[in-house]
Amino acid sequence: MAIEVQGNGNLREVSFEMAGQQGLANGDLDDDGHAKRTGTLVTASAYIITAVIGSGVLSLAWAMAQLGWVIGLLVLVSFSFITWHCSTLQADCYRSPDPIHGRRNYTYMEAVKTNLGGVQVQLCGLVQYANLVGVTISYAITTAISMAAVKRSYCFHKNGHNVPCDEPLNVYVIIFASTEIVLSQIPNFHKIWWLSIMAAVMSFSYSLIGLGLSIAKIAGNSNVSTSLTGLPVGMDLSSREKVWKMLQALGNVASAFSFALVLIEIQDTLKSSPPENKTMKKSALIGVSTTTVFYMLCGVTGYLAFGNAAPGNFLTGFGFYEPFWLIDIGNICIVIHLLGGYQVFCQPVFQFVENWSGTRWHSRGFFTSDHIISVPLLGSLSFNITRVIWRTVYVIITAVVAMTFPFFNSFVGFVGGVAFWPLTVYFPVEMYISQAKVQRFSGMWIWLKIMSLVCLVVSLAAACGSLQGLIHDLREYKPFRNF
Repeated sequence: MAIEVQGNGNLREVSFEMAGQQGLANGDLDDDGHAKRTGTLVTASAYIITAVIGSGVLSLAWAMAQLGWVIGLLVLVSFSFITWHCSTLQADCYRSPDPIHGRRNYTYMEAVKTNLGGVQVQLCGLVQYANLVGVTISYAITTAISMAAVKRSYCFHKNGHNVPCDEPLNVYVIIFASTEIVLSQIPNFHKIWWLSIMAAVMSFSYSLIGLGLSIAKIAGNSNVSTSLTGLPVGMDLSSREKVWKMLQALGNVASAFSFALVLIEIQDTLKSSPPENKTMKKSALIGVSTTTVFYMLCGVTGYLAFGNAAPGNFLTGFGFYEPFWLIDIGNICIVIHLLGGYQVFCQPVFQFVENWSGTRWHSRGFFTSDHIISVPLLGSLSFNITRVIWRTVYVIITAVVAMTFPFFNSFVGFVGGVAFWPLTVYFPVEMYISQAKVQRFSGMWIWLKIMSLVCLVVSLAAACGSLQGLIHDLREYKPFRNF
């Protein structure tokens, strides 16, 4: 089984089709008329781990260097706990109004609509789609940097570590965009569901390569400096800059802990006995705990390997130079992962606009209908005028933004800071309070409100710190420069 993006832009399990289309008997149906779900504790835990572990791991060593041992470890543990706790609240909102026998909510927005309704749904949609757009832009930046790093690593290996070996980053953004334009023309992402599986394998691969290289560097007794408070204030770093970098690091950590958008969809793969919410809570504990241990290993070993001089991206920042071929493999894995990951995040945006345009201009069939063309060697292929134009324009726009703001840590931190509170904390908390009818000013109500308020402050601070980083980087950045 695999998670896919359906035609309506929602993530669903590949095997879920209406039972009537499959000719299934009543005994093979769930209570909603769909084929019986077969997901288990193991599969759900695997989905969570796959959804969480990604490119966010690349910046954890840098984040530790900004925060230091005390705050850095505390932040990692705190984000882990909040992510797990809010996921348990969200798990109870899969069914409404009763978490065990209520009607199923198939998507995140559907759960918000059922439990909160009104303007909350529009706010959720706005934040959700803005986050999806932000992620696709950050993927374009990260992929281009990794492409350039492959060529730079060979240059360093051949010519020495003191040679500039600069590469024009914009060229690689264009290569990435050209590839995504082609992939984006596939009508539904489930046609290439294997790409999402390959992307998951790649994310584990480059994370393990980075972890292994860090351990090898530590074993080599590298002379690095770490501290309880991270990068020290001094001639090269003012107190104000230190604070901004710490806030930016919060955003980078936040971006590494987020799977709220797909939690409901993962829960929709679970069989109903035992109840889905109970299985999902156990899966969340296993998945988040496993991810946290992995992140702690990467962040701690990366900080021990590089110290306060940790690069923003520990595979492209060239704290490692040899073996160059292993570094190249790690960066190639990043490229493959994000080529597929870009499609996972942009498909819901594509479908939203295309569904709206189909409704708005349904009478103009030439623009909204699929047309079949014959291509030599490839056979018959379908294309849609709206899809070709809109998806191509979207990819070009994200590429232009990536070329304008090619700053990995600042952009990742900004996206993480903006999205963490509303998607991971606020909506799950408010849905749970509404569905469970938590009494105002009760102990549970006060705790949830305080947690949400604290997370709001942290998210705003992280977003502001990352925005300041973007502004600072732009002052020194010249478009079309070498990377």
